[in-house]
Amino acid sequence: MTTTAVRYETVIGLEVHAQLLTESKMFCACPSPSMHSSPNSTVCPVCLGMPGVLPVINRRAVELTIMTGLALNCRIPGEAKFDRKNYHYPDLMKGYQISQYDLPLCRDGWLDIDIEGKTQRIGITRVHLEEDTARSQHMTTQVGESYSLIDVNRSGLPLMEIVSEPDLRSAEEARAYLTKLRQVLRYVGASRANMEQGNMRCEPNVSIRPLGESSFGAKVELKNINSLRHAYDAIKFEVGRQTKVIESGGRIVQETRGWREDIKQSVAQRSKEFADDYRYFPEPDLPIMMVERAWVDEIRSRMPELPNVRQRRFSERYGLSEYDARVLTESRSRADFFEATVALVTGEKGPRAKSVANWLNGDFARLLNADGVEIQDSCVKPAALAELLDLVDSGAISGTTAKDVFGEMFKTGRLPAEIVKESNLSRLDSSDEILDATARVIEESPKAVADYKSGKETAIKFLVGQVMRETKGRASPDIVLKHLREKLG
Repeated sequence: MTTTAVRYETVIGLEVHAQLLTESKMFCACPSPSMHSSPNSTVCPVCLGMPGVLPVINRRAVELTIMTGLALNCRIPGEAKFDRKNYHYPDLMKGYQISQYDLPLCRDGWLDIDIEGKTQRIGITRVHLEEDTARSQHMTTQVGESYSLIDVNRSGLPLMEIVSEPDLRSAEEARAYLTKLRQVLRYVGASRANMEQGNMRCEPNVSIRPLGESSFGAKVELKNINSLRHAYDAIKFEVGRQTKVIESGGRIVQETRGWREDIKQSVAQRSKEFADDYRYFPEPDLPIMMVERAWVDEIRSRMPELPNVRQRRFSERYGLSEYDARVLTESRSRADFFEATVALVTGEKGPRAKSVANWLNGDFARLLNADGVEIQDSCVKPAALAELLDLVDSGAISGTTAKDVFGEMFKTGRLPAEIVKESNLSRLDSSDEILDATARVIEESPKAVADYKSGKETAIKFLVGQVMRETKGRASPDIVLKHLREKLG
């Protein structure tokens, strides 16, 4: 909205919840459910909130939270504790949530994002650990009666909350931040961070203020948004809504609103709670955690190379363009696949690295996207792609044939040499076969021949293509061109 851009400044802070990749829940031994688990099938007295049960801290969840904090340049204090956050809601089994309040595991960090060709630093207030709630499912009968069901499988899953400073100034910046944060979470292996599957959710806090004003306006929290597009649309709408309210002489009320994707609007849910409303107090059944420096250093030693660092290294070591390096490092699995393949192919690393990048960012990416498959789950492995590139470089098959072979590799997982041999796709060595194909094409293409003889040099490219089709891509284009020029004088 033009008026907003001229007269008001948007202020956004983001709270992001990410389910951690642990085998069991946060405070009990129940296995983490999958998307296909039957409702209420992975539960026990602890995550059901039964009286008299005691929680036990999941060490792996604490490690993943610290690792995330390190990746986000956070300070890791020597002490952390859990607190009870009291509120009543049908999907909160105990009537309170075990979370962290004044002593979180990680604090005072930052994350750099790229926006419009510039790097912008977004502050991270804290990263803390808590348990997830159960899941409500709202149903309607055929006669229009409404009721709700509770699936307790999600209750007690380890949930990490990442709270940013109010440093974001637009929906575009918020989207860039969420994209980068998702990438970091996947790189360190903390979470699948798939918003559409519910294992990453965000809650933007949105306010506007007159340009030049330093104090913050009343903020509105948008709850449980589960996609990048919804986050972008919800922030855009909320900025516009708040602008209209102020411009019409109204006042923004600090509240919680839900995003209705069906009508593309935010709707009021309840007045905004404050910390006092939750009546936080230390969790009496859990001790204060002493986070030793040696443990943090050991976790730091297991940290993977982060995306920004890896992207720079790919450009410097392999001579890749900024675009190729960025696309290859968007996911850790794709970057790992690239380096594993480059290490296996023969020849100079620079040119071979570019060939591998072309395949990964081209045909391979296209087939993965079409099938909705991640590269680590593909039938094609680094050794197979390296073998295919060696066949092309040795002259055993043409580039055109390689594409056909790769399509078969992607479908079946078979090795390229096996496919080439079985389908008789190796490069034509016999001049007689190429000469026969050339003669047939000249006889069947009188117009192109006449065009070439009249001085249209581009006509010969058409004839080369026809010979290549006739030989199913097995002939060398250079040899075909040589034979055509000889035949056509």
